[in-house]
Amino acid sequence: MFTSVQQRSAAAYQRVSAETAVSQADPHKLVELLLDRLLQEVNTARGAMQQGKIAAKGEHISKAVRILDEGLKPALNLKQGGDIAANLNGLYGYCVLRLSQANLHNDQAALNDVVRVIEPIAQGWKQIGEQVGARH
Repeated sequence: MFTSVQQRSAAAYQRVSAETAVSQADPHKLVELLLDRLLQEVNTARGAMQQGKIAAKGEHISKAVRILDEGLKPALNLKQGGDIAANLNGLYGYCVLRLSQANLHNDQAALNDVVRVIEPIAQGWKQIGEQVGARH
């Protein structure tokens, strides 16, 4: 029930580190951080599901849905982004649906689908950042 000083210190360090990364990030980096965190939450939910930790599974799936609905989807410019923004919006919507199904039915395949969809987007986004960063 109680956490050790070391665990509390580590948790505080992680919070400060994450807050610093976000506060110093440009818009491209923020999307990269969101995609990374989304994958982390889905993978953590997958582990909780395998261990039968239903509350933890639901908590991590909820965080993943919030990242999609409150972070990634609003970042899309559907007016100027053309087909790419529209396609990403559709993929994010699909991921929210699959996460909801995973939570409701303890469906490991649904979590796997989300990872299968998001990983290539995250990798491509990182490569774009590396290419743009190399030009400056």
